[in-house]
Amino acid sequence: MKVCIIGLGLMGGSMAIDLKKRNFATHIVGYDKSELHAKTAQNLGIVDELMELDEAVASSELVILAIPADATAEVLPKVLDLIDKQVVTDVCSIKGNLAEKIKYHQKRSNYVAAHPMAGTEYTGPWAAKSALFDGKAVILCDVENSSEEAVHTVRNMYDHLHMRPVYMNSYNHDVHAAYISHISHISSFALALTVLDKEKNEKNIFDLSSGGFDSTVRLAKSSSDMWTPIFVQNADNIITVLDTYISKLQGFKEAIEENNKTSINQLITKANKIKKVLS
Repeated sequence: MKVCIIGLGLMGGSMAIDLKKRNFATHIVGYDKSELHAKTAQNLGIVDELMELDEAVASSELVILAIPADATAEVLPKVLDLIDKQVVTDVCSIKGNLAEKIKYHQKRSNYVAAHPMAGTEYTGPWAAKSALFDGKAVILCDVENSSEEAVHTVRNMYDHLHMRPVYMNSYNHDVHAAYISHISHISSFALALTVLDKEKNEKNIFDLSSGGFDSTVRLAKSSSDMWTPIFVQNADNIITVLDTYISKLQGFKEAIEENNKTSINQLITKANKIKKVLS
């Protein structure tokens, strides 16, 4: 299969590596609006050749959009305008607005909404790596609005990436993404900002940091270009989650202020139940 990947950063680049390595794609055409990203991906052998967007879409059987949420909302309808029989999918972590945007498009059935739940805090084609998606879940949304052939193609692609499918509608996806992914990034950004404020007066704070701090703040290295549009486009769900999160922080603050060991212990013990969910 000849595959076109629009967006040659971490996600698109990592997909390209394994789709070629695992014999799903015979030829990968790449497009990225950043000439640096495009040329780097070509020099690293991530893509076989570079083309302009319309030419890349026309020459491929499967088109993958691996670009930020705001760019996906802009580019997806244009790609659907360009296709004939090609299958189109994306990796965007916001789905509700996309569903609305292309609901009545004549090529809607050629599109499969997907969100592979994988990634790192790094960006660009130099961050792309094999096995990024192995063992993770991919959420496929609104498959009843996609043709059987399109769903089969995208399922087969994710089988080659060693991902397990989970099915949701777009709006439930956005709620779950807010709880599982988006709040984690906001928490990490907020912790980093807190520590950076404190670091102005206490230079030793980073010398004393250990594994716990590193793992908690790791996501704060994530790209603002990627996460700003996600927070804007999923604002209603994120605000609901933030209200709950702030309430839990307030509960810890009050218990600690009151030196209430029983309340602190109860909060921690209750939080420990997450082990059953993640085991």
